[in-house]
Amino acid sequence: MTTRYIWTPPAVQSLPIRGTSDRLPINRIFCVGRNYHAHAIEMGKPVDKSIERPFYFNKSPQTLVQSGATVAYPPETTNYHYEMELVLVVGEPGFRVKAEDAHTIIYGYACGLDMTRRDLQLIARDKGRPWDLGKDFEQSAVVGEVVPMPGVVIENAALELTVNGQPRQKSDLNKLIWNIREQIADLSLFYHLEPGDLIFTGTPEGVGPVVAGDHIEGSVEGVGTISLTISAAE
Repeated sequence: MTTRYIWTPPAVQSLPIRGTSDRLPINRIFCVGRNYHAHAIEMGKPVDKSIERPFYFNKSPQTLVQSGATVAYPPETTNYHYEMELVLVVGEPGFRVKAEDAHTIIYGYACGLDMTRRDLQLIARDKGRPWDLGKDFEQSAVVGEVVPMPGVVIENAALELTVNGQPRQKSDLNKLIWNIREQIADLSLFYHLEPGDLIFTGTPEGVGPVVAGDHIEGSVEGVGTISLTISAAE
């Protein structure tokens, strides 16, 4: 018997895959917060790895935007920020994955922008409230094409971002507080990771605001590039 819905269900969110016309369906989007020391300091919340664990927030799959898009300046904010990140793509199920086995569930990687309504995030943070309004909003998860790298753990790679051609962020993945293996091992204690899950692995220092008319470009060495243009608010 065919299921009848009272309205059309949302479309499956997906990303292009380098080297093929196939698309990669997206399941969930996890983000690791404050995962570079210099960024944690610029946010006023230093991290002591000896006594802390990673922490996470989520973005809905419906927030996904493909690289190269133009998005409107979002509503209810006056402090709209970019955050350049490496995005890890899960390709195999994993639960309570040991760090030494983390590579077995990796499908590949992509470049990502965790766009943030910073003023709303900081208000929520300072009041001990969820970050949803600051992080999980429409067109806030920008991701480039997925590069298949099954079983590869990236440990060193330059990460950069420019706004209108001016350098804003520049770092290396070897400066992650919790590396790729550690992120998978810890996150899989809380969730049964599934194919199509994305993990935004963290942003380095240099985050800042953009306004209508700005053009963002970013890259991760060995993975690819990403771009986004900001248009006027609706």
